Amino acid sequence: MPTPRGGGLVVVSVVLVVCGVQPFLGDAPHAGWSTIAIAALLMGFSWLDDVRGLPVSARLVAHFAAAIAGIALLPAHSLVFQGWLPIWMDRAVAVIAWVWFINLFNFMDGIDGISSTETASIGIGIAFVSLFGNLGPDTEANALAGAALGFLIWNWHPAKIFLGEVGSVPLGFLLGGLLLGEAARGQWAAALILPGYYLADATITLCKRAIAGEKVWQAHKRHFYQIALRGGASHATVVLWIAGANLILIALAILSVDDPIPALIGAAVVVAALLAHFTRMGRAPAR
Repeated sequence: MPTPRGGGLVVVSVVLVVCGVQPFLGDAPHAGWSTIAIAALLMGFSWLDDVRGLPVSARLVAHFAAAIAGIALLPAHSLVFQGWLPIWMDRAVAVIAWVWFINLFNFMDGIDGISSTETASIGIGIAFVSLFGNLGPDTEANALAGAALGFLIWNWHPAKIFLGEVGSVPLGFLLGGLLLGEAARGQWAAALILPGYYLADATITLCKRAIAGEKVWQAHKRHFYQIALRGGASHATVVLWIAGANLILIALAILSVDDPIPALIGAAVVVAALLAHFTRMGRAPAR
């Protein structure tokens, strides 16, 4: 039976509504209405992509426009890379990083439940880091985590509905903005640790495909989680392994509030171990 896509239309809408009512509840929004408006426009654009299919160039233009607009909303004194780069380079690299995160999040959304689980994990992780870092509650992170967990009921294997571009692209935008925001507020280690598996899998796979001369923007089955599937693992098994690793990454992100270097080393070990485990699973005889 064909599985419908476009479930992200509801997931992202819920997040945007929650963030939009924050000011009326006496809670200053993390992102603000401007970022909410950008995410809503990106959601509409991605819905068109789901329905009609848009060229890669048009998608990239939209993603860059969204990231540039989002970075422009940062306070003038806010430095994503903590003063390691001049202000113009800080902003330029942040835009590129944001666009890359939007696209890698979209690339990785290839099996049942994976991006719902990743969204919930990053949202929960940012909420805890904000709490332990004395940065105050983060309603946007909580909204993302809650909406993703609610959607996971329908998206768990075998999925009844998929996120689609309308979900994965704006979710990548919102999560990327939260992670850059955490970095700008001094929690740069946590911003690297929480999406560690997605960053590593997507980046390593892209580099391998580019070296092989492949068209990196085209669909493929070379991600590490897809290698595990080829070895006979189920969608649910692979996602549970990712969820387990993410729980450890959340704990390490909390640790990074006070001890960033040991936490980063621990996160690198966890992610490398998961990638190696998926590779071994791929060598197992298919069941």
